[in-house]
Amino acid sequence: MTMKRTGIASNRSWSDVAYSRAVRLGNLIEVAGTTSSGPAGEILHPGDMYMQAREICSIIKRSIDELGGSLDDVVRTRVFVTDISQWEAAGRAHFEAFGHMEYPPASAFYGINELLHADLLIEIEATAIVGDG
Repeated sequence: MTMKRTGIASNRSWSDVAYSRAVRLGNLIEVAGTTSSGPAGEILHPGDMYMQAREICSIIKRSIDELGGSLDDVVRTRVFVTDISQWEAAGRAHFEAFGHMEYPPASAFYGINELLHADLLIEIEATAIVGDG
């Protein structure tokens, strides 16, 4: 049996590396590493970890909603930050998105050297499972 595969294009200037913003296969939704950037590749909220994280959570929410899920379906996030000392600012935005849940997603924060652009401070990936398990 073949599961239905649907997705959302990234619509970013660097999408020529063949990736999707999010892909749904059956009841699984995977959201690609998401940064605080606009459709033309412009960096949103440069220098502000908290606002970048909020923007990212909003993009992730829209992506999952578009594929028939919700933030309540998120079971895992991975948060990559270029300055681990700012993890609390990123964590505050993460809490705003997921803190309402009885069991928030499993999550990990990683300190990394850099992202695709020097003004990008954070990137978040998400995994959601839609429907009853």
